[in-house]
Formats: sequence, structure tokens, C-alpha cells
Amino acid sequence: MYDVAIVGGGIVGLATAWQLLQHRPGLSVLVIEKEAEVAMHQTGHNSGVIHAGIYYKPGSLRALNCRQGKLALEEFCSKHEIPFDRCGKVIVATCNSELPALEKVYQRGIANEIECEKITPDRLAELEPHASGVAAIHVPETGIVDYRLVANKLSELMQSQGAELHCNTQLTGYRRETASQILLTSQGDFATRFVITCAGLQSDRIAKLCGASIQSKIVPFRGEYYDLKPKARHLCRNLIYPVPDPQFPFLGVHFTRMIQGGVECGPNAVLAFSREGYKKTQINCRDLFDSLAFSGFRKLSRKHWQAGMGEMWRSFSKQAFVKELKKLIPEITADDLVPAPAGVRAQAITPDGEIVDDFLIESDDRAVHVLNAPSPAATASLNIGKTIVEKVLPML
Repeated sequence: MYDVAIVGGGIVGLATAWQLLQHRPGLSVLVIEKEAEVAMHQTGHNSGVIHAGIYYKPGSLRALNCRQGKLALEEFCSKHEIPFDRCGKVIVATCNSELPALEKVYQRGIANEIECEKITPDRLAELEPHASGVAAIHVPETGIVDYRLVANKLSELMQSQGAELHCNTQLTGYRRETASQILLTSQGDFATRFVITCAGLQSDRIAKLCGASIQSKIVPFRGEYYDLKPKARHLCRNLIYPVPDPQFPFLGVHFTRMIQGGVECGPNAVLAFSREGYKKTQINCRDLFDSLAFSGFRKLSRKHWQAGMGEMWRSFSKQAFVKELKKLIPEITADDLVPAPAGVRAQAITPDGEIVDDFLIESDDRAVHVLNAPSPAATASLNIGKTIVEKVLPML
């Protein structure tokens, strides 16, 4: 029997396994992952930004875990020779009407003790010569990394410390017994004293399968991207973000220099017709019905229908996508862009139609369930793992 079994081989699950063994060497730890490799979904489709934490409500789990997790991630990458670059980013107000929202972002940055400064258009031109704006915030401590490399290193380290990783192992059932819990999987049954679920896009279903009573539901949103062609990469030096719309729960299209090279543009945010639907043509009837039948999604759609229609239009119209990008870099043309792989964000929504705007982690005496871990979960993963471990160890 294992001491702890973790369901999900994304970066949060792997970080949790590694932290367990850092805090208590010798624990018997099992990680099961339904795919053939770790980091196949949100972790592997991440744009690679190491977030500073400027956007998040002060005192929230996102703000606290992002700040501490960022430092831990940078230390981890330095120790294990994983390339990263603290390249900085600018958040740009493209018109005067965005200035109040820009100021709110800046005040959050100050409250969260972020290294940031308000800058003039002249200073913006020094940092990003091709960007256009009436004002901006410079966040020099924002960085970039390849999170798949981080996840692979965590997997390697936890296994070297005695943890077991079983890929191609899908959870199919669950049974609670007096002294143990039994995970029924496609590769046999596993007994464990404690269960941790970090299942990302399937987190609500896996938690319910393991006996949790939860109200929120995961709704998948596909983020679609373009890459800049090599001839246009000089237009973006590092990271260029818009001022987030306070009425809309996503950041808006932006420019991200990638650690592997190249510049990614996006994402828009549209309902994915499959929880793992990285292409427009991928449809899973169960997933789509779950989303459309959920009262929370219908209420959210009514609230944000205009913004949602704009996102859908940009999904099908490259010119509309380019028009949005031009607000930040006016020189961009459609000929500068080529389609890039998409990602899918697992977003928990309440029955009242509210976006769950923070990490959501629930626990009892025998299980911890990570029910909502949107961005900056990858940045914060090592500290999320530490937070989970602090809940688990007193019960083992």
C-alpha cells in the first residue's frame, strides 16, 4: 500500500510528489497519469511565462503562491540547469480610456510587492520600439521558461527519490475502505492511505469519482495562437501585454517571446468543444453537453456574450485577430503570422455563473483535491505543491 497516490502527471501533480519527498524522504508515493507521458495537457501547451504576480488580488492564493512559487521556480531552474530568462514585460495602455484600469493593475503590483514601474511612451519605445501606447507598466522580473522541461526534471527527481510513475494509467473507479483507499485504474488497482487529485482539465470529474462533493464545474476554453514569422520577430523584443478588461475574465491577446526562440501571439479564448480539444474540429459530445447544460456556463455566457462573440469572430477571422494585435504593434500584418498550436484552459465556474478567480484546493482527512489551478499555476507549481504537502503530512 502506498502512503500517497497522486492522480495527474501535470506540473502541479509532479511538483507535489517532489515536495512530499523533499519534506519526508522515504514516503511511498505513486503518481498515475492517463497519457503516455507527463505534461501532455495544460503544462505542455503553456506559453512559458514566469509570472511576477501583478494581476492577482492581494492576499489571494494566486498572489501568494505566485510570488513564492516564482522564486522557488527560478532557484530550481538554476540548480538543475533549465534555461530561463528574466526578460521583463510591458503592460500597455493603447488609449486614454484604459488608463484607470492600468492604474489599478499598478496598484495591485505595489500591494503584491512586485518590482514594477509606470513608464512614459518614450521609455516604452526604448524597451519595445515597435509597441504603441499612451502609457505602460514595466515589470522587469517577469520571465520565460519551458515548463515541459521543468515537469520532466521533477518527474526524474521524484523517481530517483523512490516515487513511482505509472503512465497510460487512467482512473476508472474508487473505493474507500476502513484503512485505505482503492484506486481502480486501467492498469489494475492501487491501495493508498491518502489521495491527491491534480487532474487539470478533468479535475472536477476525478474529484467526484474519488468521493468529493463539489459545486463548481470545469469549462474548457481554447486559447488560439499565431507565431511571428522570422522576418517579423524583431517587432517584439520580450513580452507585450494589453491592459486587461476588468469586465472580462481573460487577459487579451499579447506577444510572448519563447525561451526556445520565436514569438507567440495570442490567445483569444473560445469555448472548446472537447476538454482536450486543441483543434477547432475536435468535438467530444459528453464534454460539450456538460458545458452547454451547466447553468453556470449559460449565466456566464449571458453576462459576457458581446466579448464572447468577439473572441469567436477572431477564432475564424485572421484579419480580426490582426486588428487586435495592431493595437499593441501597429506594424503587424496578416502576412507576418502563421498558425501555432493552441492550448486549453481548465476554468472552474460556479453554478451562479461566476469565474472561480483563485486557486481552489479542498481537502478532508484522507484526500486533497486541486479543483481550480489556472494561470499562474505553472509559475506557482512548486509552492502549490508545498501548500498541499503542508495539508497532507499531519494526516500521515
